[in-house]
Amino acid sequence: MAIKSIIVLVMGLLLASVDSVAQQLTKIPRIGFLGAASASALTDQLDAFRQGLRELGYVEGKNIVVEYRYGDGKVDRVPELAAELVSLKVDLIVTYQTPSVLALRKASATIPIVFAMLSFPIESGIIASFARPGGNATGLTVLSEELNGKRLELLKEAAPKVTRIGVLSNLSNPTQPLEWKEIQAAAQGLGLKLQSLGVRSANDFDGAFQAALKERIQALINLPEALFILQLNRIVEFAAKNKLPAMYSSPEFVQGGGLMSYGPIITDLWRRAATYVNQILKGAKPADLPVERPTKFYFLINLKTAKQIDLTIPPNVLARADKVIK
Repeated sequence: MAIKSIIVLVMGLLLASVDSVAQQLTKIPRIGFLGAASASALTDQLDAFRQGLRELGYVEGKNIVVEYRYGDGKVDRVPELAAELVSLKVDLIVTYQTPSVLALRKASATIPIVFAMLSFPIESGIIASFARPGGNATGLTVLSEELNGKRLELLKEAAPKVTRIGVLSNLSNPTQPLEWKEIQAAAQGLGLKLQSLGVRSANDFDGAFQAALKERIQALINLPEALFILQLNRIVEFAAKNKLPAMYSSPEFVQGGGLMSYGPIITDLWRRAATYVNQILKGAKPADLPVERPTKFYFLINLKTAKQIDLTIPPNVLARADKVIK
């Protein structure tokens, strides 16, 4: 009787062990996504991210689950959404922008974070270095601190008579003062004077536009910021109505009627973010995964808009464009 009991006990333990292993093998990864903007504003980025996942063998809804949370442009909602994703005990969280990463790190110091695009990650205290991030966050940077100067340079070449430029910035984003410092240094080298046009929400744009007209700015540039993507139409219409040459941080503006944009190919960054997800799900630690910098940059010009604002783009500038909309 004792022997039979032992055999039953051993078999039970074996079956439990097999069942446990089977559950581990069939566990579907569950990741979170935190977007400060709306789903519609992130369509291209999310399409690229999902494509990256598919290329690595992950099919959403089949062998991976994604929990989405969107702030719809309301920065004050980000901490609440971050805490909500953390409470779901997801395997990792994908996001972008400094406020979102900081909110996630405040909610959890252990859940891995993959940022698809970020400015000043070292200065913001998010990573220790590009080579060894050192914490629970890693991903890709957009190098905006270096690119803002390049955008100014191209804007000056496209509109040589311009000397006073309005700079749209989001005062609620902790990296914007750093970017403002960098772009000011670049402006001094080009003999340009900048006028700060700071906003905190969609309600502030009319005031910023009035300030721009009062200060008689001759051109417009925006610092990279999700809020501006959400207000793309208002910004582009303001520039067109007042015949202001404008340089934007991403091609969405030019596709929507803006004059020019220069920057990394954002969809490439989001596609690459999927590789970080894959490595972390396979056991890699964010602290050990180097932060990537973009290697490809895209210069886009809209000649329809140039004609509308009575601007003739010099041939040497047109020749440098990756794409010209005619």
